[in-house]
Amino acid sequence: MRKTFKGYIPGFSVMRIGELPYFIKWFILGIVIGIVAGLSALTFYFTLKLMEYIFMLKLVGYEIPEPLGEGGSLNYVFHAERIWLIPLSTMLGGLLSGLIVYTWAPEAEGHGTDAAINAFHRLQGRIRRRIPPIKLIASAITIGSGGSAGREGPTAQLSAGIGSMIADLFSLEPEDRRIAVAVGIGAGIGSIFKAPIGGALLAAEILYKRDFETEVIFPALIASAVGYVIFGSVVGFTPIFGYYMGTFNPARLPLYVVLGVVDGLMAILYVRTFYSVHDAFKRWRVSNYVKPVIGGAVTGLIGLLTPEVLGTSYGWLNLVEFNRVDAFVSPIIALPPLIILAMLPFLKIITTSFSIGSGGSGGVFALA
Repeated sequence: MRKTFKGYIPGFSVMRIGELPYFIKWFILGIVIGIVAGLSALTFYFTLKLMEYIFMLKLVGYEIPEPLGEGGSLNYVFHAERIWLIPLSTMLGGLLSGLIVYTWAPEAEGHGTDAAINAFHRLQGRIRRRIPPIKLIASAITIGSGGSAGREGPTAQLSAGIGSMIADLFSLEPEDRRIAVAVGIGAGIGSIFKAPIGGALLAAEILYKRDFETEVIFPALIASAVGYVIFGSVVGFTPIFGYYMGTFNPARLPLYVVLGVVDGLMAILYVRTFYSVHDAFKRWRVSNYVKPVIGGAVTGLIGLLTPEVLGTSYGWLNLVEFNRVDAFVSPIIALPPLIILAMLPFLKIITTSFSIGSGGSGGVFALA
């Protein structure tokens, strides 16, 4: 009877997983990472929904619109029973998130993607085991309380940390551990964003400014597909923003060129604003526990003017896609919906920069 040791698999008595041929090794590890990433994405998703229920629904009395792929409706009508409590909610979320992060795992502050990439390049893929649960809880509180942030970044760091753990479990070499971390990034994003191919390609290219980690593509495709199946089996396989039922019109192609230019310029503004706010908070000589509270206060005050900036804003984006601009409101100042829509890209950049740049925990990968 063959004996199985740590880092070995049944049927291989003298060969560790790390010594198997590339495709066999990463087919096995891709499935393992994908399973854990899918389950982690589900855990984070439902923890986030719980926090939204506690902070937004029960405290503020505000039901955030959901995208179609997550049970949302195009018949949404804004209503908030205690809208004046929005700043309290975002400040409380910043306080709790800061206490959790800076007490147990300061690496979990911010959007998480940078920390995962840093682990890939400088730490041989090593991520402390306490990071995934801390990131999960802190990010769910930040976003669920109204903080302007995405959920893909936290899921990426969560799954990257799990990839590092799996690498240690199977006694992989540092190079393989680095790949496992990158695969975890792709599997996490591919699962929760319901885009397995996109997650896999992002895992290979996000690690560099001008390069591509080709060895990551195959295992990332396996892991992302497995994670997506697990996540979709519970929450449904409908794309987050529903299905586009219109017909393709080639005459619109020039408009996409214009859109690409505008998006590129907005991306530059977004990155520069975010890191300017982030660096300003880093230089500020006040307690790290206080900074996320201040960031939450700024976000909450803007949220009083335009509640559309709170949370991920996916539901609001979905309403715009289906021409429900009339659903947009400014409860404090009666602004026309088109004015609100024009302001939102800039307000979203500001609120995300303060929510996450101040030390809160959340993502900046996909924001409406």
